[in-house]
Amino acid sequence: MPFDGLVLAAIRKELDDELLGGRIDKIYQPSPLEVHLLIHRPGTRARLLLSAHPENARVHLTGRVRENPPSPPVFCMVLRKHLEGGRIRGIHQRGLDRVLVFQVQSYNDLGEPCLKELVCEIMGRHSNIILVNPGTKQIIDAIKRYTYAVSRHREVLPGREYIPPPEQHKLNPLELKEEEFRQALLEAPLETPVAAILQRILDGISQVMAREILYRAGLAQDLILDHCGEYELVALWRTIKQLAGAIARGEFQPSLVLDEQGGPREFAAFDLTHFHAFTRRQGNMNALVDLFYTAREEEQNYKSKKQSLLAVVRREMGRLSQKLSLQEESLAKAERADEYRIFGELIMANLYRLEKGLSEVTLENFYDPEKKMVTIPLDPSLSPVQNAQAYFKKYTKAKQTREETSKRIEQTRRELEYLKDVETSIILATSVSELVEIREELEEQGYLKPSNREKKKEPGKPRPLVFTSTDGFTILVGRNNKQNDYLTLRLAKDDDIWLHTRNIPGSHVLIRTGGRTVPETTLTEAASLAAYFSRARESQNVPVDYTLRRNVHKPRGARPGYVIYTGQRTLTVNPDQELVERLKA
Repeated sequence: MPFDGLVLAAIRKELDDELLGGRIDKIYQPSPLEVHLLIHRPGTRARLLLSAHPENARVHLTGRVRENPPSPPVFCMVLRKHLEGGRIRGIHQRGLDRVLVFQVQSYNDLGEPCLKELVCEIMGRHSNIILVNPGTKQIIDAIKRYTYAVSRHREVLPGREYIPPPEQHKLNPLELKEEEFRQALLEAPLETPVAAILQRILDGISQVMAREILYRAGLAQDLILDHCGEYELVALWRTIKQLAGAIARGEFQPSLVLDEQGGPREFAAFDLTHFHAFTRRQGNMNALVDLFYTAREEEQNYKSKKQSLLAVVRREMGRLSQKLSLQEESLAKAERADEYRIFGELIMANLYRLEKGLSEVTLENFYDPEKKMVTIPLDPSLSPVQNAQAYFKKYTKAKQTREETSKRIEQTRRELEYLKDVETSIILATSVSELVEIREELEEQGYLKPSNREKKKEPGKPRPLVFTSTDGFTILVGRNNKQNDYLTLRLAKDDDIWLHTRNIPGSHVLIRTGGRTVPETTLTEAASLAAYFSRARESQNVPVDYTLRRNVHKPRGARPGYVIYTGQRTLTVNPDQELVERLKA
């Protein structure tokens, strides 16, 4: 992970300047593995984030306020009891390990001053936040409790002795000698990448910093030990000593690497010059780390919500598919209704030839153009008239079943089409806000239970995507069914042009005409947008219908996003991502 010992050292240096002597006013625990301390110093307030998340464990100042649970967890209550009102007297890091200790001067139940230590261990899935009494070395509590059944090294339980994480037996760059470095490097197998060796033997070095050392030394980042000679060893040693000197002087150069879309990709305590082809942002280490993890958590939140909604929709689609199969099977049986009627009428027409006690009879079917003979099963216990009446009853029942089943099949198919539209909206959604709108729609339609939000905000107006055509016309694109309804039924004027992929789930698209004639170029561009924001995004030659908005209507009681339209014409276009980027307003 990029949060290495060097990053923690840079953060500790900044925290010394920001927090030492500060008073802990409030403590919150917005999630099971994350704690926030609100710290006040004259003229400044800071929010310190401590996380023991297995993937996102970290310590840094943050400007982001998280929503807190209705009632605080037990660990939060323990921290409030022992630390609220206390002052931060020291912030210490053991070497370049990813362990940070906050020494807090607080007061006990008798009002006497006492010292507590809040230990933040950043160790991947073994990360923890532990409150310790330094006088007795006893654990007061931890955000993760576990016994020897989980870890043979130590127990983390209230009342147990605090034992630091096991030593990694790595070399401290600040105390490293050249011979010691060479010996540790050359002990590795010859086919091992040098970057992996540096990460393994040097304290505080992540994989990204190991690659940076190789780049600064003028060496290939995929260099293996077998290709190292005296020149490479000397270059590596000089680069490491330069880095160690900067660490000792506290001369960090915090750096954040941004990808092509402007999203955070990597960060480090020093400038990552080997990412020369990417944009790099310099600045405060705490701020850069906060930016990185805020973006990562938003992405994880987006992916989690997306998968959750897709699971719900696809489960419902599977259920409806099974239901449709059973309904179609029932309809196939009901299709024998006419056969029952014919059997009854043939029996009535041949009463003079029949008598009670027959189990079947073969008669000429005068309804068949070829006058073929048909064998009719009979109930021997019934008279011929009663057998005919039994067939007429079966006919009436089968006819009713056929009509009702046909209606149900149509309803099921419409619901399946609706859910395919919703699935498409989820797949094409690019932000959490779009997914929230889709979830609200599914709640309103009864597919999900309403969220228990005590202070649910009033929903704002939907915000469709806005594009400008080459000819200067505004083109609007709905991103989900709620936006589609708003776009088509409330925002559009009668003379605007409405577009949608033919028989393919996708977005409603609108060209705002303002009473003007729309050129062919704008029509084609809008149709391409409709194809791109549809399930046919990866296809070619996509048919797109277009018509005036006045020809588009929503049937009474129809589900969100469903409309019918007339007077349409059809264009065949290809989805074009470059066009989407070019027309963005």
